[in-house]
Amino acid sequence: MIRNLTRAGSLFTIVGVLAISSGASTPASGQQPAQIVDVTVERFSFTPSEIRMKAGTPVEIRLRSEDTDHGFRIAGTEINITIPKRGRGTATVRFQPDKPGRYEFECSKLCGAGHAFMRGTIVAE
Repeated sequence: MIRNLTRAGSLFTIVGVLAISSGASTPASGQQPAQIVDVTVERFSFTPSEIRMKAGTPVEIRLRSEDTDHGFRIAGTEINITIPKRGRGTATVRFQPDKPGRYEFECSKLCGAGHAFMRGTIVAE
């Protein structure tokens, strides 16, 4: 019986350690939880192309391509990433506008004739 309790206790300890070390669903102490927005990217659009949020709140933007590689750049920031082509994963960006305003984003990787029209806006209210 003691042996079974030891095994159960060990299993409980392992599960507890894994839950603590993953920490993905719990924000760090003092951090606000992020608003999560899933964005589908394809020639020549972002869907949704407008993201509304409260100023000062972090947003986690998860970008998934439906066709080729694309880019995602928020003008006036250092955010500029590549979104892998369909079936190769999701790119994630965390952004926190400190003040109300409009933050323009665009595809930063040439993707065809309509590339210049591939734009969107983050509206922080």
